[in-house]
Amino acid sequence: MKATHTLVVKYIITDHNNTELPVQAQLPGHGQAKDVPIATNGQPFPWDRMRLPKTISPFHYDLTIHPNLTTLHFTGVVRIQLDVHEDTSIIILHAKQMQISNVLLLAPEGVRPLQVLEYPRFHQLALLSDSVLTKGRRYEVQLRFAANLSDSFHGFYKSSYRTSSGEVRVMASTQFEATFARGAFPCFDEPAFKAKFTIRIIREPRHITISNMPKVKTVELPSGLLEDHFDTTVKMSTYLVAYIVSDFLSVSKTTRHGVQISVYAVAEKINQTAFALDAAVELLDFYEDYFDIPYPLPKQDLAAIPDFQSGAMENWGLTTYRETGLLFDPDKSSASDKLGITKVIAHELAHQWFGNLVTMEWWNDLWLNEGFAKFMEFISLDITYPELQVDDVFLGKCFEAMEVDSLSSSHPVSTPVENPTQIQEMFDDVSYDKGACILNMLRDFLTPEAFEIGIIRYLKRYSYQNTVNSHLWESLTNICNSDDLDEGRMKHKEFCSKRDLQSGASKWYSGDELDVRAIMDTWTLQEGFPLVTVEVRGREVRLSQERYLKTDDYSLTEGFLWQIPLTYMTSASNTIHRFLLKTKTDVLYLPEEVDWVKFNVDMSGYYMVHYAGDGWNSIIKLLQHNHTALSSNDRASLIHNVFQLVSTEKVRLDTALELSLYLSRETEIMAVTQGFGELVPLYKLMEKRDMAALENQMKDYIVDLFRGLIDRQEWTDSGSVSERMLRSYLLLFGCVRNYAPCVTKATQLFNSWRDSDGTMSLPVDITMAVFVIGARTPEGWDFLFEKYRHSMQMSVKSRMKTAMAVSPLQDKLQWMMEQSLHGEVMKTQDLPDVIVSVSKNPRGYKLAWDFFRANWHTLIKKFDLGSSTVSYMVTGVTNQYSTREMLDEVRGFFSSLTEESGSEMRCIRQSYETIEDNIRWMDTNLPLLQAWLDKRSHRAMHEDL
Repeated sequence: MKATHTLVVKYIITDHNNTELPVQAQLPGHGQAKDVPIATNGQPFPWDRMRLPKTISPFHYDLTIHPNLTTLHFTGVVRIQLDVHEDTSIIILHAKQMQISNVLLLAPEGVRPLQVLEYPRFHQLALLSDSVLTKGRRYEVQLRFAANLSDSFHGFYKSSYRTSSGEVRVMASTQFEATFARGAFPCFDEPAFKAKFTIRIIREPRHITISNMPKVKTVELPSGLLEDHFDTTVKMSTYLVAYIVSDFLSVSKTTRHGVQISVYAVAEKINQTAFALDAAVELLDFYEDYFDIPYPLPKQDLAAIPDFQSGAMENWGLTTYRETGLLFDPDKSSASDKLGITKVIAHELAHQWFGNLVTMEWWNDLWLNEGFAKFMEFISLDITYPELQVDDVFLGKCFEAMEVDSLSSSHPVSTPVENPTQIQEMFDDVSYDKGACILNMLRDFLTPEAFEIGIIRYLKRYSYQNTVNSHLWESLTNICNSDDLDEGRMKHKEFCSKRDLQSGASKWYSGDELDVRAIMDTWTLQEGFPLVTVEVRGREVRLSQERYLKTDDYSLTEGFLWQIPLTYMTSASNTIHRFLLKTKTDVLYLPEEVDWVKFNVDMSGYYMVHYAGDGWNSIIKLLQHNHTALSSNDRASLIHNVFQLVSTEKVRLDTALELSLYLSRETEIMAVTQGFGELVPLYKLMEKRDMAALENQMKDYIVDLFRGLIDRQEWTDSGSVSERMLRSYLLLFGCVRNYAPCVTKATQLFNSWRDSDGTMSLPVDITMAVFVIGARTPEGWDFLFEKYRHSMQMSVKSRMKTAMAVSPLQDKLQWMMEQSLHGEVMKTQDLPDVIVSVSKNPRGYKLAWDFFRANWHTLIKKFDLGSSTVSYMVTGVTNQYSTREMLDEVRGFFSSLTEESGSEMRCIRQSYETIEDNIRWMDTNLPLLQAWLDKRSHRAMHEDL
């Protein structure tokens, strides 16, 4: 970075009394033993905090950008209109890796140059004025800048794609969340500095540009280039600004409320956009009605970007997606593709209200954006697309969150963060999935009607503003205050005339005034989640709570207390009973003695349950004799809870395995996949050790358990979405586990498909199973790769890539990782999935670990330190190790890193903890597992005789 002004101006800072102060007094850390930061030119830099000062805020940006897609360089000029809140002669803002020049102050008294100091460590610029900027007045600064298009996936970055004729085309796109707008133009790059943006983009005639707002005109420049002018945005945060320069085509429709929706994609894939276009129209209309707030922009674009790191991004008016997250081919895409695409569109469109209209004050409360958008995926799809059976996957999100949240290295949903790496680390299962699960629990607690009224109140009260946790809880408390009821919401007035919130919640407990904040602070301000132990003695049910933690250090569970909305049902009544557990222990009384009791009905609460005494036995008995007495979500949660409790030695492994026997009669997707989810990791741990006999016994047990269900699957695309997803899952499992009927059928289908040169149409649901079998031979693998290379169907490519990565052919696995890193034929955006798939492969895990270590510095540069992608790779590559030797090797590698190269990342602590937990589990449970499997095969032998 270089500043063109070398003129040194003596700069003066004044305090509130207008007394001149020496420069160091501006430093908030001054007086502590803290070094004064030094700018790139050797002068003291007048600010020493990562967060910007609040003395000045922007209210309008005029931004002109000129990207050159040949030189991969861009230039620009930005004029920022500023409000001054305290007298100052310094403006601190962000800019990262760009050359800054011609910095001017446009003041009422005339135009003056400003001195520029740069402090790259915090990505900050200081603009120094030789006269004081006066509180209450408005000023304007102008900066010229230049930089290279980023070759990562963030900032203003280069993307490319290959046409079917082999031509490589280049485009440029933005990804600014969380802290990357500063790499595209100088700005106040924090979410609370909301402003309006007027954007112009200079391009060649062969390209088009799109941005947050509609284009108002195009001007031809003397150079023959074109300048597109976009309408001014609403007030918003910098991370939501977006623009794309490409040769995309688009399709459009208008919603019932008059918003134009367009989907953009590369020309050869534009015929895969119809489903996304219809879904976006349907969902935007749904949200306008549900939130009772009109979508504030005239249009909403959805763009499929060929190179994209995460799943999608909610830029206001221009949401961006991975191609697999948006493109759908009715003939080639699966039921789970359809569910996945609809969910991701629902998520990004929910953000147009949660996140864009109302934004968290700072990244510590990211969950207010992400937890809500994740939660709204399920609310919106349940109503608009009931046939997608989205309820069948929600529970899985809570289990995924608990996986991370059961480690001592977890963090509260709302947690302090300062630097960009820590901010990136917030984009994890805790912010998204736990956030969604505790909102679901709160909705169940308050009633869906009361919850909806509260969130509408929250969105209306804080539109175009920034919020913290407590604003949400206040909006959900006393929702029937008459002065606060919106005239236009009839159903709200009806709800409140029937009952106030207290009566809505009185089914939980009577007495105290309901304090939503007191309850929810226990779920958002402390990490982890509770384990509720239930012991039934006659009519008396004894309850106690503690933190559930996978560790042998029990001091870490001390001092945690939650307010838990318990739900339960019993053998004597189908009614859902409710009880708010606010203390460490409590007792409740049943009207009569019962055979069994099931707590956390449908697992609507974010907690686990241990049935002490004879409790688990009575549940096992129920599942064996009449499992449909409980819902499929209840059965899935019992499977999850009992196996998780083995880790903390609350339950013996043989008890959990006895419960799993009922699965031979299970047919529902949630319970079946949870059964696999608890049993498969047991043999995956063994695959990384030399213990083939026990490993095969365990594999045989699982195949045996689900044999009946696998045998009943037809090799077609019939049935509901859940049935189709389950079929795909079961047949894939059968083939991976060499279950003979599956392998025979898949081999036959693969050979026919290959003989037709890939033109034969395979049922979509079974393609994964067929491809996996095909990829086992070098010829089959090569054929699959050729088809992968030329396919324009994103979902088909994705399935082929996964199949190739689970092949036993080690040379192919190595080549695939190298190709993905290179990014020519296999996209670098897919490298994390390839590495993690290879690391789960019993023939590939050593290759993946070596490749991962060798390319660490490239990976963190490309995917960014602290990102969920880096975290996914760290945990994905290491979480199936279970020996001291591997723990030492993992520790050795990560402890050799510096802080700049990631040694402080939370995911590294999580990987150590997970391996230690695996080691403990294996030491404790292997003898039990061996004994149980031996006893079972002995029993089965006797039954056969």
